[in-house]
Amino acid sequence: MEEWEINKPLGQCCGTGRNIEPGEEYFAALVETEQGLQRKDFCAEYWNEKQPQVYCYWKSKLPDPRQKKRIFVDDEMLMAFFERLQQEQEREKINFRFVLMLVLMRKRRLKYDSTKTEGDKEIWKLRVVGADQYVEVENPHLDEEQIQQLSSQIGEILQVDL
Repeated sequence: MEEWEINKPLGQCCGTGRNIEPGEEYFAALVETEQGLQRKDFCAEYWNEKQPQVYCYWKSKLPDPRQKKRIFVDDEMLMAFFERLQQEQEREKINFRFVLMLVLMRKRRLKYDSTKTEGDKEIWKLRVVGADQYVEVENPHLDEEQIQQLSSQIGEILQVDL
């Protein structure tokens, strides 16, 4: 399994290079690069003017380093990101989506329904809680270490405790 290079937020706009001040709103985004998905942060002015090409984004405020860490990504954002990954075929993104599915199951946003086999792939069918909707997710058969590693990396990217 490949490891991702995950940039922690540096409090600096990737577009302008200027510092993002505590309390200031900014846009955190996942950007596709040759190395895979990487997190980049953009100040609101740059974002509104340039509208950079990103894979997924969320709006946040840079916390005061003296304050207790808050969760920046809610369940709706996690579901939107999960859905965005639905058509992806790259192994890295299939793995990422599977671990997001596990997180969403733990948060009771998805409920396991059944399993089917298509060729050499095992596909899990899950019901979206509170909706008359089902989703399918390929089981990449990750081991515990791989799941833990991906969970940690997702948490780093999204700045949440998973």
